[in-house]
Amino acid sequence: MSEFSHIDANGNAVMVDVAAKVDTVRKAIARGKVILNEKTFRMLQQQALPKGDALAAAKLAGIMGAKETHRLIPLCHPIALSYVDVRFAVNEADFTIGIEAEARCTGKTGVEMEALIAVQIAAATIYDMCKAVQKDVIISDCRLVYKEGGKSGVFKAE
Repeated sequence: MSEFSHIDANGNAVMVDVAAKVDTVRKAIARGKVILNEKTFRMLQQQALPKGDALAAAKLAGIMGAKETHRLIPLCHPIALSYVDVRFAVNEADFTIGIEAEARCTGKTGVEMEALIAVQIAAATIYDMCKAVQKDVIISDCRLVYKEGGKSGVFKAE
């Protein structure tokens, strides 16, 4: 057997068989941010961007992204999500939009990828909504900050 979970003894990619695992309640939270210039930030706040309300669109896009994670990441299991939310922290001091996504399910495998994809799709949607007025939007610092459930227990980023 290979020492890698997604590669068999012959070097072929395989999906991990989770059938024998016990269902547990699982939760993951990921965060990232989008950095704008002052003009774009003010337009976003006032819902005055040419494409409309960036945060409303990004929230829906992030939720949709989480639900499609298994279609985007090779060998990722489809998960029956019980909850997904995308939240924003609008920071006037540095013209950033903090993004936090939370995903939950009861199942045999975790929801970390779903939370991470939700943040990244929300960030890309904000970029798309802002690109008409700013080309150098920065997406940064996407990472898992919390997870619980399964045999590895709780993870909390420092």
